[in-house]
Amino acid sequence: MIRVLLAEDMHLIRGALAALIELEDDMRVVGEVATGREAVTLGLELRPEVVVLDIQLPGELDGLDAAGELRARAPECGLLMLTSAGRPETLRRALEIGARGFMLKDAPPARLAEAIRRVSAGETVVDPGLAAAAITGRPNPLSPREAEVLRRAGEGADLAEIAAELFLSRGTVRNYLGAIVTKLDARNRLDAVRIAAENGWI
Repeated sequence: MIRVLLAEDMHLIRGALAALIELEDDMRVVGEVATGREAVTLGLELRPEVVVLDIQLPGELDGLDAAGELRARAPECGLLMLTSAGRPETLRRALEIGARGFMLKDAPPARLAEAIRRVSAGETVVDPGLAAAAITGRPNPLSPREAEVLRRAGEGADLAEIAAELFLSRGTVRNYLGAIVTKLDARNRLDAVRIAAENGWI
């Protein structure tokens, strides 16, 4: 019997996923949570064969952060990531963390059940369309520091706030933002945020 832990913050979707999994004779849902922190806590307690995580979980840990912590502390748990928007950079991050599966939420139910079986068996399962996009997609041109500066700018933080949070001078933050706009071939900061978000770089 494959024991599955579900981590999805939208109750309706989580309920539907649980119902689909329970229809399978060889698997059962042993826990349902809504945040990344709960996924880590319950995952370490129950040690299920597969943890199915939505990438966009609320709280201090999103789905990728929770997956990374579970991978480090409970490597025997297979990690299957679900997303509503497949971005090549997100897929790359998930695979780097050690996730064995990456699927779109609108995949057919039978494909989800098969993915859980394969992840439980130690195989890697990636949506074919996402795999192709990851191979042909544009690589992330931003450094981790640039991505953080742009992320905070996109959240509405001004130069002074970003400088204070990242222990930089305002001039350095301004230089980062200028370099980011150039790297992304963007019209301005707002356009840079849009380009980076669409590609999953922030």
